[in-house]
Amino acid sequence: MTMVSIGDLTVNYSEQGSDESTSAPIVLVHGLGEDGRSWAHTQRDLADQHTFAVDLRGHGATTVGEAEGTLEQLGRDLVGFLEAVTGPAIVVGFSAGGTIVLWAAAERPDLVSRAIVLGTSSVVGRAAAEFYTQRAGQAADTSSDEFRAAMRDDTVSGLVSAHDRVDEIAARRLEAIGDGAGYANAARAMARVREQPLTPRLSEIRQHVDVIAASSDALCPEKAARMIVDGLADVTYRVIPDAGHLMNVDNPAAVTAALREAITGDD
Repeated sequence: MTMVSIGDLTVNYSEQGSDESTSAPIVLVHGLGEDGRSWAHTQRDLADQHTFAVDLRGHGATTVGEAEGTLEQLGRDLVGFLEAVTGPAIVVGFSAGGTIVLWAAAERPDLVSRAIVLGTSSVVGRAAAEFYTQRAGQAADTSSDEFRAAMRDDTVSGLVSAHDRVDEIAARRLEAIGDGAGYANAARAMARVREQPLTPRLSEIRQHVDVIAASSDALCPEKAARMIVDGLADVTYRVIPDAGHLMNVDNPAAVTAALREAITGDD
């Protein structure tokens, strides 16, 4: 694990592989309530590539700084990492991380050479916005039975097959969330996407985007993925079978295979 100062943050990331890879650097951006360790399996399977798994603001070992609770700030954080560490890169984002990646792709095409998003939405409905707002409030005390039960329930909702790993995954997510400040910040940012959807900015993205959905994702269903596909000029669409929202847990081999196809441009 490596730390780098970017703006008001100390950013933690894990680097695997070397510059000898034939592809551009690959930056992996996790979802809400996770950290860079959620990509550990992916980094092992893509050992021939040069990958960077980043902890978002207030998640894992990255500091929270002066959190604004906006998608724009989280997008600027990612842009800052690309500027300071990798330069132009293939950027992969899961769930909320995918929304951040799409923002960065529209804002800085010189740094995001190709975007890959998994289980991602560009717009948030009323029920989802209320969910994010509720979770942000609950995160004021991440040690409470209420919050811990909510994280377990969210983990259960994200899986369709790996239910034997629920407690393990929920515990890992609680560790990534820590004191909850970063989680609450990202949850508020996602809630605000209801009022300021990213969908209108999709037409600004001219570089290639790979959109990856899971066949049984109840949190970001294929309908959400199709909305992103419809708004993009250059896009490939893939579906991970036998997987819920936490597709990297339910079917990690299929996720890795899809990522490898996207990275190599095997469309």
